Amino acid sequence: MPVTTDVLRPDDVDLSDLRFWARPLHEREQVFARLRTLERPPFFDEPDFSHLGFPPGDGYFGLVRHADIIEASRNPQVFCSSRGSVANTLDPPPEILEYIASMINMDDPRHARLRRIVSRAFTPKMISKIRDDVDRAAARIVEEIRPAGGGDFVTEVAARLPLKIICDLMGIPESEYQGVFDRSNIIIGAFDPEYVPDFAAVQLAIMTAAEELRQLVIGLAEEREADPTDDLTSVLVHADVEGERLTREELGSFFILLVVAGNETTRNAIAHGLKLLTLNPDQKALWMSDFDRHAPGAVEEIVRCASPVTFMRRTVTRDYQMANGQRFKDGDKVLMYYWSANRDEAIFTDPYTFDITRNPNPHLGFGAAGPHFCLGAHLARMEITVMFRELLRQVPDIRSTAPPERLASSFINGIKHLPYEI
Repeated sequence: MPVTTDVLRPDDVDLSDLRFWARPLHEREQVFARLRTLERPPFFDEPDFSHLGFPPGDGYFGLVRHADIIEASRNPQVFCSSRGSVANTLDPPPEILEYIASMINMDDPRHARLRRIVSRAFTPKMISKIRDDVDRAAARIVEEIRPAGGGDFVTEVAARLPLKIICDLMGIPESEYQGVFDRSNIIIGAFDPEYVPDFAAVQLAIMTAAEELRQLVIGLAEEREADPTDDLTSVLVHADVEGERLTREELGSFFILLVVAGNETTRNAIAHGLKLLTLNPDQKALWMSDFDRHAPGAVEEIVRCASPVTFMRRTVTRDYQMANGQRFKDGDKVLMYYWSANRDEAIFTDPYTFDITRNPNPHLGFGAAGPHFCLGAHLARMEITVMFRELLRQVPDIRSTAPPERLASSFINGIKHLPYEI
């Protein structure tokens, strides 16, 4: 749908209000298109978290243009990750941030140390070793949905592959899959009443779910300490990089991050992918005409359009003037809206068109270049590719049959349920 910039004014919206994120897609696109035309990044009041015991904040700036997010991401000394949550504007105590978010809420040198230890398990070479497992898992998932002829694409397809792969990588038994799924939903969807019905209990629900995930992997780590296997938990427990090893607490926090980043975001990309292919049958036909040729471009375009992580927050550490002329001071909060940057007319021709041949496609769906670029990007790309290969091979007529039921969140562009037929 063409986007106009004169329907809604910035003063008409509040990006801190969940009701804005529940508005129709074209209305939100209109708002961000208008915001991108402003001379300076827009400023917004912070959401009210008084029910969680947090005092009112001083507000935040929204970086909505591609170039501005690139600049901030390449200057982590100025736009830091450790002062406040990266997922909202809250400033919890440091121990709480570390407990929940692990290394995405750290700056170098601590961030570099942790990333150096865990990154060895996510290199292209290491990911290629599990390709056969991903192929088999995807083929089985599609085989199992064929008899029913339809259902909920998220729970029956999109969520199952990344969940299984992450759990299998870590050595989590299949009996724990559902528990991991449910707890990750609570952490990422705490403000959605489907997952946490009592709004006043959000903080307790998040902490409880996180602690249960931590205990699961810490218990497994103790087993692997005494009896190593070839899973990722064993690798991380015994990893020694220049004399450095993960503590049990760091391992637990990393698992929470892995579950949320490696499970939730990939499942949402896959769900958005089916919706996009249903709405654009010409692109689906093009992909099916030569799957391998078009797969790389199709996957990148799905991630661009989906933008599973809507934003990440940074906090300014000193006085700084951006290339756009905006002056920041120490303590200013900044939200980098990847979702908006991936629709920036200055970067993408026809940004609202789903085009699997788009080239170049410098989207920020995995973040921007810098120390916090997505560690699991290679794995996510492989999972999306393999899942759609099996879907288009086994059930080529698959399509979504109703609008998606969206997650109530400004942080994750999530799809909770998506009816489909084959």
